[in-house]
Amino acid sequence: MLKSAPVSQLRLVAIPRLAAGGRWRVEAMRSLSEPCLLWFTKGQGRITISGVTRGYTAHNAVFIPAGVMHGFEAGAQVFGTAVFFGRDPKVTLPKIPLHLRIREVHAQQEVNVLLDSILRELESDTPAHDRATEAYVGLLGVWLERQARKADPLESPRQDATRRLVARYTALLERNFRTGMNVADFAAALGVTPTHLTRCCNTACGRPASALLQDRRIFEARKLLAETRIPVGKIAEQLGFNSPAYFTRAFQHLTGKSPSAFRRAG
Repeated sequence: MLKSAPVSQLRLVAIPRLAAGGRWRVEAMRSLSEPCLLWFTKGQGRITISGVTRGYTAHNAVFIPAGVMHGFEAGAQVFGTAVFFGRDPKVTLPKIPLHLRIREVHAQQEVNVLLDSILRELESDTPAHDRATEAYVGLLGVWLERQARKADPLESPRQDATRRLVARYTALLERNFRTGMNVADFAAALGVTPTHLTRCCNTACGRPASALLQDRRIFEARKLLAETRIPVGKIAEQLGFNSPAYFTRAFQHLTGKSPSAFRRAG
């Protein structure tokens, strides 16, 4: 059973467990209210952060700040650890997303030892285990900072005009996906045409702007259906759908089930 530090709500979760209840829990676009570190130790796949898709492999560390839209593939062969830092972490963490390919064996071993130490202290009831946890988490923050400084700049995705626009779109989408805004509305707010926005999204992540918007809304719908008893019609209203019937059609098109059937299956 996972335990949490009482102050920070720090949690360590095996990456395969994140997909418990459906791979949509990691693959659909979403954001978190807390920063997160993904440390992959086995397998490979693709991860999309702020609308930009990259491949990941073993010994990749991905840091995602709170409020940044993302989703990643978590196939059966993918293993590693996710660190959730809580909504008000006491440790210094990066302000921007990072995708670090850790090639030095010493650095790989260092983060593995830190994560093992954090988990051991979280599960301990020995004196001062909470302070020990905070100390190890602080060292994890230092490790991240040092690895970011050592990273090869050629490995970072170029922040060209296309990626900057898509990053702005996903940030705006995250703030407004419940309002009923469509792609044309977002494009107008960004000062571009819907065609140009869609072209840029296709270039950055292989998906049109409409797919990112719909994926984000349907993820939130699935979460509400799985974790609350809010009526389907109310969920449709909260997520800005024009009507419950339109919400049902959109949900079934993306998931293969009606909202009610999805809730019953859960």
